[in-house]
Parts: sequence; C-alpha cells; structure tokens
Amino acid sequence: MVLNLLSAAAVGLAVYLSGNVQPVAALENGVGRLPILGYNTWNYYQCNIDENLIIQTASLMQSLGLQAAGYNHVHLDDCWAMKNRSSNGSLVPDTTRFAGGFNNMTDQLHAMGFQAGIYSDSGWYTCAGYPGSFMYEEQDAMTFQNWGFDYLKYDNCAIPYDDIIQQGTYGKYQRMSDAISWLANSTGLPPLIFSLCEWGWSQVWLWGATVGQSWRTTGDIGPDWYSLTNIINVNSFLTQATDFYGRNDLDMLQLGNGNLTFDEAKSHFTAWALMKSPLLIGTNLSNITTETLSILTNSEILAINQDPVVGTSISPFSWGVNPDFTYNSTYPAQYWSGPSQNGTVFMLINVLDEPSDMFFNLTQSPWIRAGRQYAVRDLWAHTDNGTAVRNFTATAVPPHGVVALLMTDAGNEPAGIYPACAVWYQCTDQNGTHVGG
Repeated sequence: MVLNLLSAAAVGLAVYLSGNVQPVAALENGVGRLPILGYNTWNYYQCNIDENLIIQTASLMQSLGLQAAGYNHVHLDDCWAMKNRSSNGSLVPDTTRFAGGFNNMTDQLHAMGFQAGIYSDSGWYTCAGYPGSFMYEEQDAMTFQNWGFDYLKYDNCAIPYDDIIQQGTYGKYQRMSDAISWLANSTGLPPLIFSLCEWGWSQVWLWGATVGQSWRTTGDIGPDWYSLTNIINVNSFLTQATDFYGRNDLDMLQLGNGNLTFDEAKSHFTAWALMKSPLLIGTNLSNITTETLSILTNSEILAINQDPVVGTSISPFSWGVNPDFTYNSTYPAQYWSGPSQNGTVFMLINVLDEPSDMFFNLTQSPWIRAGRQYAVRDLWAHTDNGTAVRNFTATAVPPHGVVALLMTDAGNEPAGIYPACAVWYQCTDQNGTHVGG
C-alpha cells in the first residue's frame, strides 16, 4: 500500500546489468512450492470486510468455477483487528465484523476446501493503523496458527527507529520467518506460507527466497495500463529470482477493477501467470463479468503458472520498440520466452497504442534449437496453428494486447532452406567461408 518505487527499480536494473542477480537457495520448508491461486480482499473492499463477506466470496469461488480452476486460497488483508491488543498482548479480531472470532470462519473455509490467509505488518502498525507484529512475532505466529490460518501476508509500514530495530529490512522480515520456523518445529504442523509485502526497497529479490515463499518487487498495483507496464518493466530485470518455493510477487490481479480493456486484462493476466507470480483475485465476484471469468479460468495459461516440473519465470529475449535492456515504464520488453514441461512458452505484448505485427526469429529464445521446426499452440485461442520454421509473426496484435504460445519440437526443419542459418551473423561453413556475409 505504497507509492510507485521507480528509484528502487532502477537500482534493480543496475544490479541486473552488473550480473549480480542470481537465484538464492530457497526456503524449502514443505509449503508454497507453486504460486498461490486465490482471492484477497484489499483491492476491492479494502477495510470493508467481515466474516459474511469472506464466506460469501468462498461460495462464489465455488459456484463460478474458480475453485475448480485452482483458486484455493481466501485471504483477509488489513483492517481485521481491533486497534489495541488485549491485556496479555494478543491480537484481537474486530468484535463487530468478526464477532465469532476466526476459528469458526477458518473451519468453514477449510471444510469448503480452501486455505485461509491473514495479514500483518513487520513494523509497529499495519498500513491502515492497526497493531503490527514487531516484537510480537512468535506470539502472533502462534495466534495466526491457532486461529486456523495457513498463510501470512506481511507488510512494511511503521518501521521502528534505527536505534530500536538495529537491523535492515532483511532482518526485520527474518524475525517473523524465524518465528514461523520455530512454531512449525514446536508443533509439528506445516509452517505458515509467508508472503513478504516489502515493495522492493531493499532489493528483496536478492534475499526473499531465504525468508519466505513470495516477495513484492514494486509498490501497489493500480487499475490502469500504465501501472501494469511499470510492474512488467521492473520485473523484466528480476526474473532469475523466481523458482520453486520462492518467487517475485507482481501484486494482486486488477481484472474487473478500473478501466482496463479486455485486451489489457488478458495481457495483465498472461504476464502475471507466465512470470509465475501468485495470482490473487481482487474484484467483487458478485458482479464479475463473463469476459473476466474467462480470463481467470484459462486452463492453458494456469497450467504454465502451476507447472510441476519447471518453476522458473519467462524472461525477455528482445525488448522490441526499445534497445535491449532499456528501462522504460511505458514501453517494457515485448518478447518473452521460457521453458515448460511441455515445450517453450512465448509471450508477445504489444505495448503500442495501435495494432502491430510482431516478428521474431525462433532462436532468439535460448530454449529453441536451430535446425528444428516447432508446432505452435495458441494459449488464448486454444488452437493448434501449424508449424513455425525459423521465425514467427503474430499479425495485427491489438493495442496493449498479448499473444501467448506454446511451441513444441516437431522434428528437423525441411531440407534445402536457404540461407544455411536463420541468423546470418557468424554463420560459417566448415571451410571457413562466412555465409551471407
């Protein structure tokens, strides 16, 4: 719940270009191996939450087919607590909006097949001014588990003075991570899934995987195209940080909120899913449109996000309208690819305000082999579109629209294709002759 952090992202760019962004050993504690799919209350309801809303939302997730599509988490965000702790220091649910306490609510969610998530903060107070967990980490972790929660989103507001905290942001989050580990070791129960809402200020992508299962890399998402391109731009330089048990969190899905067009909404969902971000719906499910629902339940896109064999994100291989490695919040990288259990995934985003043909050589992707042809699957049209040999063109991609493809090896390319190399640079005959030079 903070401002747009372009300066922090620029630091991330510098780190990326210097070659220092490397995957770190993930916290493999048995939870959060794959990205979370579910619902979070903040984007639409903010502080207007109560137990009835949570159970109603879970029921809608079932009736709309979202749970069947894989969305099996329901998360409370800020504003669920009383403004003061109890006499023994315990957090207290709002006595009006959660009059029955949380165990009845989480029991209902579990009985419906959902996991339950709650929110706290690493500072003195949450971003909305409710009690934070600083200096109460073990007590709060135990409270959350006793209430039946499975997941904790942990924010970054109300940071204590330096002479009190005497540690950096990493250490501030490590306190709760250690408390969660202590609790799991003490009880023998699975640890809470730990989601760091740190906003990217301290290059969290370098250390987040040692502390939790996901970490925010930017400020909060907005309900407009520019917010999406800014987040895509920042994360285009950080994709190496994502793998099983730890991943960049691009913030909640804004489908159904704001003024996104249908094509922009598809681009939003595709980028979040293929970069292996958690996918947390943040709209009013009571009036969700058929179009929005069709995006959220695209089984072929979700299958890439939930790939059990390959945990890494797609990454840019060409920036398109800009020179490669350009940091541009309005026109981010356009051409992306990555491996999956079933082939090479491609994402093409038209960042222009007009339709555009988008062309690339297949071997610009490091996951494609030269001299082979590839069967093309369109993950939005759900059609098999023949084979691609050496290059591919997506024609008339709508403004701010997206193309998502899965390419699978279909054998040797046809004989006799000229020139001998799809990319002429340094294409050389065995006798030393450069081809096409």
